[in-house]
Amino acid sequence: MARLQVIGGGKMGEALLGGLVASGWAEADDLHVVEPDPARQEAMKAAVPAASVSSDPVSGADAVIAVKPDVVAAVLPGLAAVGASRVLSIAAGVRTGDIEAGLPAGTAVVRAMPNTPALVGKGAAAIAPGSAATPDDLAWARGILEAVGTVAAVSEADLDAVTGLSGSGPAYLFRLAEALRAAGTAQGLDPAIADALTRQTLLGAATLLTSSGEDPGRLRENVTSPGGTTAAGLAVMDAADFMGLIDRVVDAATRRSRELGQ
Repeated sequence: MARLQVIGGGKMGEALLGGLVASGWAEADDLHVVEPDPARQEAMKAAVPAASVSSDPVSGADAVIAVKPDVVAAVLPGLAAVGASRVLSIAAGVRTGDIEAGLPAGTAVVRAMPNTPALVGKGAAAIAPGSAATPDDLAWARGILEAVGTVAAVSEADLDAVTGLSGSGPAYLFRLAEALRAAGTAQGLDPAIADALTRQTLLGAATLLTSSGEDPGRLRENVTSPGGTTAAGLAVMDAADFMGLIDRVVDAATRRSRELGQ
């Protein structure tokens, strides 16, 4: 009998399964994948060979909903039919109340907003409880998502801001990487060298930020000599209101998340 079933065999579902096995949260044969697409079924069998894969949910197993938001309503009747008593949803923008409405009364629902670095075990996620979820249910959801990154508990009302910050945040960094690479090339660097330096600079800076525990402002000050090259570059950022731009970026993504959830 499966311990956990993942509804949706996409990349995020695959990352979760791999993380759960690698972290020791579950054995592969404790896991079941619900995926109707034959190609993705084969991909999931190859990724986690001992897990069972089929088009239908199974009885007696908790569930993770890892499908696109517009598919959630279609999978709820199947979960209700097999009596899933605990559900974690990572479908963006779908409120716990909407999920609860499609399941038997009293079903524990936890909603999460993870991000794509979960694919490499470096995700950042936030979780929020539905009306019937207990602290034990939150701990269960946290354990699943911690297999692929870090987890914070928030109120559901805060998940839109989480989406604007960390859910969409990787794309902001990728845009910065695009810009740095292009700027380096414009200054005469070979494109391959500009690409390699950009990737390692971002990786190194992110690692320093997380491992040092220092405030990012202090780290910035540490590498900014008065009148030096870094100060010259930062002056351009400040003149362009870079901080205000990022505020507007996160605000726009947060507002869009609210709209999609209505």
